[in-house]
Amino acid sequence: MGTRVRQWTFLTNHARVLLTIARDPTARLRSIAATCRITERAAQKIVADLEQAGYVSRERVGRRNQYVLHPDGTFRHPAEAGLPVRLLLEIFTSREADAEQPPSR
Repeated sequence: MGTRVRQWTFLTNHARVLLTIARDPTARLRSIAATCRITERAAQKIVADLEQAGYVSRERVGRRNQYVLHPDGTFRHPAEAGLPVRLLLEIFTSREADAEQPPSR
């Protein structure tokens, strides 16, 4: 009998959606879902969760939505309570910005 390896990841889909919005606040729901590899329906529910919890808000710009992050909201788990979500966003968005910078001489 083979041993089955349990699959898991460090980031939840909620974290992935939040990071995707941080990278592109004008992203459409379809694009957010594709980037996070989840269904559009799941992305819609997660965005609604993030809105309800105060991490993001939506603004209408013409016929599209634009998201506004509220990074000073704190993590929900008791182990990280009090720490701002900004820390997570900075880790991932600064790493990407560093990767886009040409190497210094």
